[in-house]
Amino acid sequence: MLEDIEVLCHSSIRFSKGEIIYFDPFKIEKNYNDADVIFITHDHYDHYSEEDIDKVLKEETIIVAPEDLQTKLLKKGFEKENIILVKPNESYTAKGIKFQTIPAYNTNKQFHPKENSWVGYIIELEGVTYYIAGDTDITEENKKVDCDVAFVPVGGTFTMDYKEAAKLINEIKPKVAVPTHYGSIVGSKKDGAKFAKLVSDEIEVKILMA
Repeated sequence: MLEDIEVLCHSSIRFSKGEIIYFDPFKIEKNYNDADVIFITHDHYDHYSEEDIDKVLKEETIIVAPEDLQTKLLKKGFEKENIILVKPNESYTAKGIKFQTIPAYNTNKQFHPKENSWVGYIIELEGVTYYIAGDTDITEENKKVDCDVAFVPVGGTFTMDYKEAAKLINEIKPKVAVPTHYGSIVGSKKDGAKFAKLVSDEIEVKILMA
């Protein structure tokens, strides 16, 4: 289920399963310029980075983003027909890819207010459902997520820490869990391994960041 999927850095994820898909491109090391679809979870520099979008963007790229990014995307030069603006708890399609939005917000800190309507995504590819949580704590909404693979932040400070992330994973029980959002801006490089130790044995944990 993780073939042709890379965690490039932090929360930056690349899928190459037919369509080339990026989530929150950040610190991209080379010019790929191959994105069919770019998903943005929210308007923070380590998730919406125009410098890194430029490294994956091509002429016909579709960008999916929360509604509060509309002005920036238009100013950046995206055509309206290539922008899909989203809000939480909705279903959409981009280039034949079906996806849902899950609210992503803090419950005990103020970095990601619920009223901002920022999101995580559930996408379906080749019969597998992938949950990309975005920057979030444990919420009533994400405790109900049903997915095969979950990418969850574990670095703490701005999001769940590794203990909280493991608690969420043990509740929603995906087949595979992948830790993200640690080891660079926030969190220790050891947080992925600490997370893995707390996840139930029946759930496979894959560490995709070096």
